[in-house]
Amino acid sequence: MSAEYLHIGIPITNKKPGMVYNDGMKLWMSNPDDYDYKIEYLRFEEGGPFPEIMHKNPHIAYKVDSIEHYVEDADQLIFGPAEIGPGIRIAFVIKDDVILELYEDKSK
Repeated sequence: MSAEYLHIGIPITNKKPGMVYNDGMKLWMSNPDDYDYKIEYLRFEEGGPFPEIMHKNPHIAYKVDSIEHYVEDADQLIFGPAEIGPGIRIAFVIKDDVILELYEDKSK
């Protein structure tokens, strides 16, 4: 079992330069690699799949080898697991009062 830090996700109300729109998720997002501190800015739109708690609170993202293990260990599952590409899944959980994004890539 392993977890590698990816980024911190911060919800915002105004778009930042360089953000791209994800139509399926109904949100604007920045690329964490564009920021020294690996920040992913998120601007959520109405009608998206993410619960309201994510619209108002930051999350910490980790690349994990097994989403299932971390979901089972979480205090609460708030989104997913959902496939976002071939062999790539995400889930959002709450663990110790913190929102965690779990990113699993088995495409390789």
